Amino acid sequence: MDEKILKWLFDVKIAINEIDSFFTLYTKDFFEYKNNLILKRATERELEIIGEAINRILKQDPLFENKITNTKSIIGLRNQVIHAYDSISDENIWSILINHLPKLKIEIEKLINENNTVI
Repeated sequence: MDEKILKWLFDVKIAINEIDSFFTLYTKDFFEYKNNLILKRATERELEIIGEAINRILKQDPLFENKITNTKSIIGLRNQVIHAYDSISDENIWSILINHLPKLKIEIEKLINENNTVI
């Protein structure tokens, strides 16, 4: 695997772990999230990083679109957070955190581990 891609995969993994760590400090509860501006902004920033890393991976190797689920949606969320910040829905972000981020974490860890077994 290209070293740049591996670095970006680690960036995604670290961002997901950061989001997970936020909920060791705060209750993983939608209303806690919705009412905590610092938690929301920190989470959104990590989602931006994830989207940017996925975008770079796809530019480097478009075949990763078949290895990572919902790449276009991940990049689209990044763009929304950055460019259309006023249309972000707390419910949408929460759904991503609960339903999609755990799956992405598994996929990213698998891709990283597959690379580490080759070395």
